Amino acid sequence: MARRTGDVILDVRNLSLRFGGVKALTDITFDVREHEIRAIIGPNGAGKSSMLNCINGVYQPQDGSISLRGKTFRHMNSRQVAEMGVARTFQNLALFKGMSVLDNIMTGRNLKMRTNIFQQAIRWGAAEREETEQRIVVERIIDFLEIQPFRKTPVGRLPYGLQKRVDLGRALAMEPQVLLLDEPMAGMNVEEKQDMSRFILDVNDEFGTTIVLIEHDMSVVMDISDRVVVLDYGKKIGDGKPDEVRANPEVISAYLGTSH
Repeated sequence: MARRTGDVILDVRNLSLRFGGVKALTDITFDVREHEIRAIIGPNGAGKSSMLNCINGVYQPQDGSISLRGKTFRHMNSRQVAEMGVARTFQNLALFKGMSVLDNIMTGRNLKMRTNIFQQAIRWGAAEREETEQRIVVERIIDFLEIQPFRKTPVGRLPYGLQKRVDLGRALAMEPQVLLLDEPMAGMNVEEKQDMSRFILDVNDEFGTTIVLIEHDMSVVMDISDRVVVLDYGKKIGDGKPDEVRANPEVISAYLGTSH
């Protein structure tokens, strides 16, 4: 059953990104609607991660604009973008391997903290009450992601698939309006991919979170995405519903292969 999507929440217009003489992105335009799962696909080096890095403030594009709920932002850093309601997971896990699952996900609540670092360190008064409140939120996320047995386990001891789930949990702890997922299923086996697909659909459905997803597994993309934008050598070569993209001759030639 098709999901109900709302108004445009994220609007990318004529975006171009260069590193010296190398063009990473050239004149890219697409939008993302509320409650949508929007996939970005393309071969290695197509510019997919560069696009996410522009959206969440890691890279500053030379041309074009990005708007969130109608507010255009330029030259913003990652924290400012996060404060606007955009969270991100990364292709290469950036978890604190020696810290527990619970403490890793707690780091995602940093933006919600009102007490300062000194108050948090001594855990007294308002800081102690605030930490208790934030832990309640984190425990709910742990339950949602079905990782309760590992809540006190150092993340470095967990299997790769569960570490990916913790990474998702940390992003969810920020309570984002838009969640950017950079290859959330890379390196997973079939069962782990099925689990992650289910969690992504549940996040979208139960939390109402809008999701922008980079993924190489085409069966996953076709199963869970509402619309797909296709990049190749930093240019947009396709945009539409999964079936439309799959039938696009230029996309077939560049990415899917003629056998499809």
